[in-house]
Amino acid sequence: MAEEKVQTFEIPKTCKAGVVVNEGPDFHVEVQDLPVPEIGPSDVLIKLNVTGICMSDLHFMLNDWAMPKMSVFGVKCAGHEGAGVIVKVGDQVKTLKPGMRAGYKPIQDTCGACEHCRSGDECYCAKAVTTGLMVDGSYKQYIVSPERYTTLIPDGVSDYIAGPIMCSASTIYTSIKESNLKPGDWAVFPGGGGGVGMQGVQLAKAMGLRAIAIDTGEDKRKLCIETAGAEHFIDFRKVENVAEEVVLICDGIGAHGVFVTAVQSYPTSLSLLGGRVGGKVMCIGLPPAGKHHIDVDPSALCFRKQSVTGTIVSSLADVDKTLEFARRGLLKPIYTVYPLSQFNEAVQKLKRGEIAGRAVVDFNQE
Repeated sequence: MAEEKVQTFEIPKTCKAGVVVNEGPDFHVEVQDLPVPEIGPSDVLIKLNVTGICMSDLHFMLNDWAMPKMSVFGVKCAGHEGAGVIVKVGDQVKTLKPGMRAGYKPIQDTCGACEHCRSGDECYCAKAVTTGLMVDGSYKQYIVSPERYTTLIPDGVSDYIAGPIMCSASTIYTSIKESNLKPGDWAVFPGGGGGVGMQGVQLAKAMGLRAIAIDTGEDKRKLCIETAGAEHFIDFRKVENVAEEVVLICDGIGAHGVFVTAVQSYPTSLSLLGGRVGGKVMCIGLPPAGKHHIDVDPSALCFRKQSVTGTIVSSLADVDKTLEFARRGLLKPIYTVYPLSQFNEAVQKLKRGEIAGRAVVDFNQE
């Protein structure tokens, strides 16, 4: 039997990275050369071609969540939506090989032994290592990933789509799955024109739900309706009473599920359920500490069997499932690609809410 030829890659000493400078409210991202990291015996080294830019990255760099700073962990690079290729494996790696396409997710590793890890809920592991906060994230071209927690990217899914699937698309897939909505149910997306929301609209449609996007601006309306497949788009700047409009569209009753990615929508999210018995508000976006709370009247929840629940990022299984939607052509590419030189520009545009869909930085474009 012919021996399988293993691809070999030349690995440089240094690599390009988007480094957070002046961590805090006035941070910016600067492209610098950093050392290529060393891998352990059961790790793989991934050369990333692209990274998505997620709102969570901004919160880590702003340090406005109730969490330690990146610098406490010695971390310079945010990011957790990477897609690239394995270029080197540790000597105890059993199945992964150089040349395989791989992604880098919001969680770099878990303990693998606790009840959450053993029940498919490993993203809630108390010992989970948060990518881009506790270890360098996907804003760095070469990253280390443990073999047991590495996601492979199927052929037919481009890096530009695969990167954002590692967090935004899979995160909202998990939320839709956990909501237990049924085909034909109304799913409302406050923030539907953003990166997470727009992928949510597409997945909702693929899962048989009827999607309504809430956002503002003609570019977002067009993308939500024509590309993502929303049945309705409500522009909150043009509609006087958004909740009334939602109830009107949703059979005069209200939404079955509200998937909140725009954090400023939390205070009004319950009103979108109207009188829908069993309606659910699914919390996805993470607001700055102490902001955008939901005021819950328990009686209203009891009389209508309504609920408010949250999900965080996705398990390995749910990331694979979301990649499968993309492989089948059910997640369309809705992104803007930025070269390395515009890393900071892309991040600041997202901070100002000026990006429709997802922003992706290409490490191979100077």
